Amino acid sequence: MQAQIQALLAAGGGGTEQAVGSNTGPSMEVAKPAIFNGEAGKVEGFITACRLYLRMKMRRTSVEEQVQWVLSYVQGGSADVWKENVMEELESGEIEYETVEEFFTNLRKEFGGGEEESIKAAELRRMEQGGKTMEEYVQEFKRTARGSGYEGRPLVEEFKRGMNGGIRRKLIEAENPPTSIEQWYRRATALDRNWRES
Repeated sequence: MQAQIQALLAAGGGGTEQAVGSNTGPSMEVAKPAIFNGEAGKVEGFITACRLYLRMKMRRTSVEEQVQWVLSYVQGGSADVWKENVMEELESGEIEYETVEEFFTNLRKEFGGGEEESIKAAELRRMEQGGKTMEEYVQEFKRTARGSGYEGRPLVEEFKRGMNGGIRRKLIEAENPPTSIEQWYRRATALDRNWRES
């Protein structure tokens, strides 16, 4: 199986999917995921990067090849032992994945757990806009909020807490202050953009 993984990597992720006139396949540049070492706070980002690559470059490869390709990026730490166990189970036929999403669910169960939510929540509580534009802060906040367990009013309060004070005050003191998180994102971004352009 290790030889199959190396062959997939050497082929650039499969390469059997090139279609005439297509924007996918080997001719399109797509970033590969960073090596995943089992760190709980990074499992969702790793899965997202793998999904994107698989959809863009390996759409026509088998589930087994896709799983092996993903496993080739699981290295180091506790992830090595888990990968070896999964590879042995695949080779012996103990497990067989119907879809790559089923494999991602297994990966998430193994390395995500409740620990990831705690890590994301702590990261969200430490987050501040600082010198970032509001667009940058909103995108970073959304990424961190996903999987943090925060929603509704507590999510809005964390967003407000991390914003720069001037924008926060202006929105709180507005005649019709934002109430939902989407309103806060939209109005804070517009206000920040106006201040930076003036």
